[in-house]
Amino acid sequence: MTIGDTEVWTVDQARQRARELQSQIDQGRDPRQVKRERIAADTAAMEEAKNNAEPALIAWHAYIKARSGKWRERHIASHEGMSRDGGRPVTQGRRIGAPAFTEPGVLRPLLDCPLREITRTRVAGWLSAEGARRPAQARLALSLLSTFLDWCSNQSAYKNQVNPNACARLKRDLPKPAARTDCLQREQLAPWFAAVRAINNPVISAYLQVLLLTGARREELAGLGWGDVDFQWKTIHIADKVEDAGRTIPLTPYVGQLLQSLQKINKWVFASKRAKSGRLQEPRKAHNQAIKTAGLPPLSIHGLRRSFATLSEWVEAPSGITAQIMGHKPSAIAERHYKRRPVDLLRVWHAKIEAWILTEVGINK
Repeated sequence: MTIGDTEVWTVDQARQRARELQSQIDQGRDPRQVKRERIAADTAAMEEAKNNAEPALIAWHAYIKARSGKWRERHIASHEGMSRDGGRPVTQGRRIGAPAFTEPGVLRPLLDCPLREITRTRVAGWLSAEGARRPAQARLALSLLSTFLDWCSNQSAYKNQVNPNACARLKRDLPKPAARTDCLQREQLAPWFAAVRAINNPVISAYLQVLLLTGARREELAGLGWGDVDFQWKTIHIADKVEDAGRTIPLTPYVGQLLQSLQKINKWVFASKRAKSGRLQEPRKAHNQAIKTAGLPPLSIHGLRRSFATLSEWVEAPSGITAQIMGHKPSAIAERHYKRRPVDLLRVWHAKIEAWILTEVGINK
């Protein structure tokens, strides 16, 4: 072994160091191995200090990358939205009085802290503030955070930093979510259709009507492409939230007329020349104005889906039929494992539902 530079070490210092190394040899230790172990320990200590100081956001991104192959796009988007940095200009769908810049994701204040500092006390304080301001978001965020911490506790890089019980039993402190009940009643159909059909933008007008007449989810329908619509065999294929393969529903007569009336601008059925994505992004402003014009109580976009489920009972459509059209997850064992109705059977009832609604509205197909 080289003890040191002769320009730096004196002879006495070198002799002292040689005696120390000889002492290690006398104890059966190889000084070279002792040196390697010391360097490795120092490196590990520095790495641990670095990991303890870096924000949990680093581990969060590693978590998303590791798990995204098993997640649906919607679930990935939820995680990314929860951790966004905020501060970006709001260019679409900005409501009156709303901030001009995006807020940080609901989990961002916690993820900016080192993983070791995400303690039960800190999470409880965060939940108290967020739960009062946006309880639904806070409930989802707490669930995602708990799963993330469980993952970290099983990773060698993070298990010594994480507090795996930081979220335990905190959900009970949140108020129970109130079920929304906004829904179009039978007598409200005519004024709603009149106001929506009068919307200047034909894409938004058609989109809102198709939402009501199919019971589809907002993003499912907004992401409909021309390749998903079969005018010959009268079907629509929808990218389902629950089923990976999507679902196929009937293309009913009036919905078919609405879609055929739209101009083919790009691959999207509900296309937009202004949106970066090329498709409809924000129909709420036009819908809210139509609701106001019709003199109707407030109705959310999701309320149109709820309306389809409710109005279908007027024709006594079987609940399983309505659920399959809407893409609801089957609840009964028979529905989950045995009943898979062909689209022709769905068409019989879907056409009845559409015909009844149009009769109430006074629209002659």
